Amino acid sequence: MLTRAERIRTQKRKDKDKLYALHAPEVECIGKGKARKPYEFGVKASVAATHKSGLVVGARTFPGNPYDGHILREQIEQTTILLEDIGVLPKQAIVDLGYRGVDEDNPGIEIIHRGKHKLLTAPQRRWLRRRQAIEPMIGHLKADHRMDRCWLRGELGDAMHAVLCGAGYNLRWLMRAVQRLGLKALLLCLQLGAMMPAVFQLAPAKADNWSVIAE
Repeated sequence: MLTRAERIRTQKRKDKDKLYALHAPEVECIGKGKARKPYEFGVKASVAATHKSGLVVGARTFPGNPYDGHILREQIEQTTILLEDIGVLPKQAIVDLGYRGVDEDNPGIEIIHRGKHKLLTAPQRRWLRRRQAIEPMIGHLKADHRMDRCWLRGELGDAMHAVLCGAGYNLRWLMRAVQRLGLKALLLCLQLGAMMPAVFQLAPAKADNWSVIAE
């Protein structure tokens, strides 16, 4: 603690690799590029969701604030592991422009973003418009599932917190389905029952970089 305190005391405004939190040295300053919040302090995370139903199928944190395009391969790797028990593999990734130029790093995955708009087919353009549905998910994960702040310690705590927030989101999704569909939802729960343990097992995994995996 004394070493950290001395580091905070001596660091300058424009120094690189600054220490922002005495109790959480893994915290980084993340530039948002938004007028309301130009910067946030935390750990970058990526969440993968199914394209049609909006279920969370992957949540992973990335200490060190890496470039967005460099985290897609690791996120797809985690999603593939979590879904392997139900025999489903991600084939398309619908992402924003921060993931341009990473096609060679992700063989076997069709990466769709608006930078390829002229080359996309009509169904792919509909998928791209559907990606906007991820923004409300961000709000719900932060406001309703406590993803805006992690109370667990260290990088492992961040990884656990991201996965648990995704689990809570999926459980609420199932509860809404049961309320809306009644008995019909029982079949849905049975179908998803095999997926739930796979999706929510802990994997090395604050949350504003998102990718959508097409269902």
